[in-house]
Amino acid sequence: MKVSIITVTYNSYKTLPRAIESVLRQTYQDIDYWIIDGNSTDGTQDIIKSYTEAFNGKLHWLSEQDKGIYDAMNKGFAHCDGDVLGFLNSDDWFTTASAVETIVNAFSKDYDAVYGDIHIVGKDSPEKQIYYQSGRMFRPFLLRFGFAPAHPTFYVRRSLLQSYGAYNDNYKIAGDFDLIARFCHKYKIKTKYLHTDLVTMAIGGVSTKDEEAYAEGLNEILYSCKSLGIRTSKTMLSLKKYFLMLANII
Repeated sequence: MKVSIITVTYNSYKTLPRAIESVLRQTYQDIDYWIIDGNSTDGTQDIIKSYTEAFNGKLHWLSEQDKGIYDAMNKGFAHCDGDVLGFLNSDDWFTTASAVETIVNAFSKDYDAVYGDIHIVGKDSPEKQIYYQSGRMFRPFLLRFGFAPAHPTFYVRRSLLQSYGAYNDNYKIAGDFDLIARFCHKYKIKTKYLHTDLVTMAIGGVSTKDEEAYAEGLNEILYSCKSLGIRTSKTMLSLKKYFLMLANII
């Protein structure tokens, strides 16, 4: 089974090497790695070029202007040829060298997608865990509260994106939620939870801009739910943070 891993990046010179090296360390070898760069100006492209030889032909990349993160993700999907695919953000990295192998071993003829746990650390202090988000409690009915598996841990068969469509690039923030909700609620795909820390995500401190983005994200989730026939409301979506807190406990 070939696994396509896609990293979308823009001016990520400082963090991209950590993501790339975590892919390079994977024990599973049948990997197709694509980096989709948004025409960076900070030396990101030089970083990508410096790793090309180490991947022995398994690293592919393109750099051009895009319409946003979900447009870039769709470009990655259009170019990759793996049996299953997932996205590794340029600020993130695989927690262990066996992460992809764990993902592959979980797939069977019955499963359309798998997902696991993610832990979040400080951008300037990666050794310090801020919180741990488990996907164990996810059920499709929780989508009405804005709760979904962590997108960087969500690996899905490429054939499903071909059949059901990729990311809606009209979204700025919640395109990943929309795809997972569409697959799990509308098309009722069969998923498997992996009780494994698959990905580490680095974030900065909370700012006013972050709070504004969170609010905009909830509005997009509300729109997505309504378009998919998921009964919800702003009040119900305001409970999302409590489900995230609960996912940090179990």
